[in-house]
Amino acid sequence: MSIHQKSKSLATLGNELASTFIQLEVLNGHHVIEAKFPRFKEKVTALGFDPLTPTGIEIFQINIGKLCNQTCAHCHVDAGPSRKDEVMSKAHLEKCLEIIGATPSIQTVDITGGAPEMNQHFRWFVEQLSQTGKKITDRCNLTIIVSNPKYHDLPEFFARHRVNVVSSLPYFTKSRTDAQRGDGVFDDSIKALLMLNAVGYGQEGTGLELDLVYNPTGAFLPGSQVSLEGQFKQQLLHRYSIVFNQLYCITNLPISRFLDYLLQSGNYEDYMQELVSAFNPATVPGLMCRNTISVSWDGFLYDCDFNQMLDVKVEPAHTRHLDSFDLDALNSRSILLNQHCYGCTAGAGSSCGGAIK
Repeated sequence: MSIHQKSKSLATLGNELASTFIQLEVLNGHHVIEAKFPRFKEKVTALGFDPLTPTGIEIFQINIGKLCNQTCAHCHVDAGPSRKDEVMSKAHLEKCLEIIGATPSIQTVDITGGAPEMNQHFRWFVEQLSQTGKKITDRCNLTIIVSNPKYHDLPEFFARHRVNVVSSLPYFTKSRTDAQRGDGVFDDSIKALLMLNAVGYGQEGTGLELDLVYNPTGAFLPGSQVSLEGQFKQQLLHRYSIVFNQLYCITNLPISRFLDYLLQSGNYEDYMQELVSAFNPATVPGLMCRNTISVSWDGFLYDCDFNQMLDVKVEPAHTRHLDSFDLDALNSRSILLNQHCYGCTAGAGSSCGGAIK
């Protein structure tokens, strides 16, 4: 069994960037580095989005825990094996089910982590969700499938409940993947992909969707999603006889471990300037924060997964938790913006579903 651990989490190391307040101070030029960039909110306001508002909640994204079998170098969640206490309770999952069932506009339930499968209630939750008729997406890191015998049947479980599997694979080569995700990750990912293919995932006519996620291994923006998808499909098929449906390109946002990497490597200012210079107004109408609500392991609500990791909770304050979920208030809220949002509007844009434009 490989140990997929490149480093320890920021929280375990006692790194000051484990503090979301410090991260926001850095992003706004008040701490560590004095570099200041144009205010993202002013860019959006100039386009007539004052404020930026939702188009309606279609995606209910739930981070069911920061516990993970990997400690990846660029993880914006700062997940890892040490985050054992930050796992969603069954009571909160039951509340999620109640909200999902009572909200017809929610079309997709997006389950993420950490390694979401390590939550002890994960299978029960998926079984319950499969009865609602909603699309279920699981953001699986692949290595969890082969890391322990108790997870070896996950491909069959996913197939049985028609779960859309979305998995990160930084590249189709071992060196670049392991550099970002940890030693042994690539080999185990290939094994897991073959297991998923064997039960029908990615195969034409099965309806079992297997999507991959690419994010750069360094301080640069992703290339064309269409071009990269073609390369990934060609190389994975040729080298390993692996097939999949779509490739999503996601820009690394300057938060958590990636922010630490940027500062430690001296790339922070250049990377932020690259994001600012690549600002694409055409991406703003399709930003994922407009049709998504993000739920943390402890039940709080956020405009997006990245705001969640910076602990920037939704406004208005009275509807910040599952226990006070107010659909009308959330649908009319002002979305909270900060400097990290440049990552979602650079170039072709970036969302949990890949490029926007």
